[in-house]
Amino acid sequence: MSFLTLAVSDLARSREFYVDGLGWEPIFSGDDVIMFPVADRMILSLWSIEGFTAEIGEAPASGVAPVTLAHNLATPAEVDAVLSEAARLGAPVVSGQRREWGGYSGYFSDPDGFRWEIAVNPGETGDFVLPPR
Repeated sequence: MSFLTLAVSDLARSREFYVDGLGWEPIFSGDDVIMFPVADRMILSLWSIEGFTAEIGEAPASGVAPVTLAHNLATPAEVDAVLSEAARLGAPVVSGQRREWGGYSGYFSDPDGFRWEIAVNPGETGDFVLPPR
């Protein structure tokens, strides 16, 4: 996968959340799209619903998306720090907690309701997604 595109209802509000709030640096910004490098050769694209619809020919579905976007970190303290920052920006947050599967995670929602899982994954999964220490 090289791009993940999310259709957003208000690009300016998304820019305020991701750029001004979280401090992400866009690699490209246009009238109806903003793109962020999020991993090696991976871009997260936030596209206005109008631009998205014009490109693919159909409006996106509404409601809670049956998917989460995940960001993995090395420690529970790092997870809590990201969740605290999201809460400071006004995002709904589910606090970090130890999970039955052995990790630690919590969630926040961006301005369009896309859910971000902020997690520590133990073992091989964590080793795979985190850069070498």
